[in-house]
Amino acid sequence: MKEERTRRTIRQYKQQDVDDSLLESLLERASHTQTMGNLQLYSVIITKDKEMKEKLSPAHFGQPMVKGAPVLLTICADFRRTSLWARYRKAEPGYDNFLSFINAATDALLFTQTFCDLAEASGLGLCFLGTTVYQPEQIIDILKIPKMVFPVATITLGWPDEDPPVSDRLPVSAFVHHETYHDYTSTSIDQYYAPKEALPENRHFVETNHKETLAQVFTDIRYTKKDNEAMSEGMIHALKRQGFL
Repeated sequence: MKEERTRRTIRQYKQQDVDDSLLESLLERASHTQTMGNLQLYSVIITKDKEMKEKLSPAHFGQPMVKGAPVLLTICADFRRTSLWARYRKAEPGYDNFLSFINAATDALLFTQTFCDLAEASGLGLCFLGTTVYQPEQIIDILKIPKMVFPVATITLGWPDEDPPVSDRLPVSAFVHHETYHDYTSTSIDQYYAPKEALPENRHFVETNHKETLAQVFTDIRYTKKDNEAMSEGMIHALKRQGFL
């Protein structure tokens, strides 16, 4: 397994195909990850066609690796297959609710992480796209996703054509709480975030965005309240459309 402290997000890929047999093997091995009730509440849509990647690109804000990667995987929370199985076996499913979406989304994300670990251990590079849940209805329409299925993760996949630096991470003490949750203080926030804020690349990030602190870059530019509220409304609308609300 790839050493996690050396893993890198890959956005540039060689124009070299990912062999179908390798991809199928990785998907099969990832299917042995943890799952609620052994139901495997996920589906994976593989996109290799150039035109399909062109169509999906706007849903991911035009990030170049969507079109540049040989393979695009859209991982969906899927209660449709289980519901149909129930109906075809004289059982009445009751999964058209938010809890069921959370359960299926958890299954899908567990599968996604396992797949990522296996793919990187095989020498492949990948990038996890958080944009999947920002404009889900575009993805639903393009991929013809039916009710009781919802896209929750997208991975660009291929052979790396770059060697970017390892991303910084908070220390374990910043997120581990013993016995009960211990809230953060001004002092502990300083302790945990000062090294991140001191990195030259993050200082440059602040300067180029004309902000006073790194936190302001995130709250005022990257993940704003206005955008979060608008995309939350869109996601709720999509969840209703797909039958989970």
